[in-house]
Amino acid sequence: MKKKVTMFVWNEFTNDARVLRECTALHEAGYQVLLIALRGNQEKLEKPLDHFYVRRVRFNWPQPKQLWSKFLLIILWGLLTWSSPPLGMFFVAMWFLIYQTKCGSFLKKVIQIVEMIYWGISTQTDVYHANDLNTLFQAVVCAKWLKNKPLIFDSHEVNLSRTGYNSAYYGIAEKWLLHFVDRCIHENHTRAKFIRRVYGFYPDVIYNYPFFSDETEVPHNLHEKLNIANDEPILLYQGGLQSGRGLEKLIDATPLIKRGVIVFLGDGKLKAELIRQTERLKLQHRIKFLPKVPVGELALYTRNAYLGIQLLNDTCFNHFSAASNKLFEYMMAGVPVVACSFPEIRKVVTREKIGVIVQSNDVNSIARGINEMLDHPEMRDEMSRNARKARPRYSWESEQESFLRIYQELVKE
Repeated sequence: MKKKVTMFVWNEFTNDARVLRECTALHEAGYQVLLIALRGNQEKLEKPLDHFYVRRVRFNWPQPKQLWSKFLLIILWGLLTWSSPPLGMFFVAMWFLIYQTKCGSFLKKVIQIVEMIYWGISTQTDVYHANDLNTLFQAVVCAKWLKNKPLIFDSHEVNLSRTGYNSAYYGIAEKWLLHFVDRCIHENHTRAKFIRRVYGFYPDVIYNYPFFSDETEVPHNLHEKLNIANDEPILLYQGGLQSGRGLEKLIDATPLIKRGVIVFLGDGKLKAELIRQTERLKLQHRIKFLPKVPVGELALYTRNAYLGIQLLNDTCFNHFSAASNKLFEYMMAGVPVVACSFPEIRKVVTREKIGVIVQSNDVNSIARGINEMLDHPEMRDEMSRNARKARPRYSWESEQESFLRIYQELVKE
């Protein structure tokens, strides 16, 4: 009989490559997997790639948009106030809290957490798996408080030092919830050593390597798609357009880069500001933007690049310790990199000779690194060959053995 896994993730599961790889590996190893995720416009229950089930949860406060619905709401409120003024005042207070303060967003998250817990306990399962801190509480409630099942905590980030996670609450919550966890996974050894210093144990390490790609499919033509001359090198950044990733510095460096077109492939909170910066500097002919693409198609875009760019800034330990998805995605596509000097990234780039290391907070250093690749195409081509040679060692197909071993040990217990 197949062992069953219930996994939680706090996103809409549209571009989460790590969770996709883990669910696929479990399915192929004979596990039956239910992934509980947030819901955008997707169906509540779907079966992507014929591999595993996804149960999506969603809650939104009602938003009357049409004139007649707003008018009806005002009439109902007037009748309520006329019959019971305290109830009318209560209605206004609740409306203000929900729609005009952060309380509405907080309550929405609480409702989604409760729904995740409901689906988590509604199915018979053998192992629970929480991806990141924002689903660990749901998994603890299901696995340890309501059932007696093994629990895996798969932390994709360092929650004690992470952009946007500045409150002490996150550290307190993680320390408490870790008492209920059977196995903890982190993404690389630099982070694992940090966890040992803070919490006194060394977690399992599962690197975030991509699926192996043999480049048999025909890539999408970005030169044609973006109306770029065929002899212009594409200097690619792929991934989230967020702060702390050196993207503003990359734009500032563009006038110092001898040739080529910078292509940003992805979306994020910083995208509008990056577009405005590009327009302000009148660099629209040198910088292009593309929206994010399905994770299964990403390599077909990456392979167009002359080089790939990875410029994380040292804004927190989470950035400093990152091994970086895109580094391995570039490698898998045979694309050399211009990368920051952080330990996990530097280790791979220098060991495999697949790129140039720069100071990601220095515009001149970024430009020099890119120009070095442009001025020495023979060096760039050798780095591309090195990347293709190294990619079997950095593929998910080899890393998943360690991941599945964690499950095998838990199931045995």
